[in-house]
Amino acid sequence: MRVLNVHKRILPLPKQEVAALLKTLSTTDDRIWPYEKWPAMKFKEGLKVGSKGGHGPIRYTVEKYDPDEMIQFRFSRPQGFHGSHTFELKALGGEATEIKHTIAMRTIGKATWLWILGIRSLHNALIEDSFDKLENQCSEQTKRTPWNFWVRFLRRKLAKRSETVAD
Repeated sequence: MRVLNVHKRILPLPKQEVAALLKTLSTTDDRIWPYEKWPAMKFKEGLKVGSKGGHGPIRYTVEKYDPDEMIQFRFSRPQGFHGSHTFELKALGGEATEIKHTIAMRTIGKATWLWILGIRSLHNALIEDSFDKLENQCSEQTKRTPWNFWVRFLRRKLAKRSETVAD
């Protein structure tokens, strides 16, 4: 199955300030990834081309990285995910920047059902939480995108499963 999943958010910050925030991705001072609610993004060798890592059961390698423009990751797991996910920055004038996250991949076999039934909804919630985290750093109002029923259900099921495994 061909997958194209795109999220965008306009932030009231100049591009160079958003780029500085993007540089914190997967660091101990991560100002983008919502590790408070989701598995943290980690890389063995830091954020650089060739570094391997991921978040939770999702694994990928940094494929392209221009600290002022974009970062692209190539999936290595789950098996059957063939493609990439990318964060991109676009200046919209002096005081506004668009951040865009894109998954462009092809799924095969069991991975197609995994995407349709679980990962897609969880991914969408995670990216919106990430963009909320960014927006909350440059706004006086607190942005919080609510999770839909399916995301809340899946998170409860996964939490119970991990409790059972730990016992």
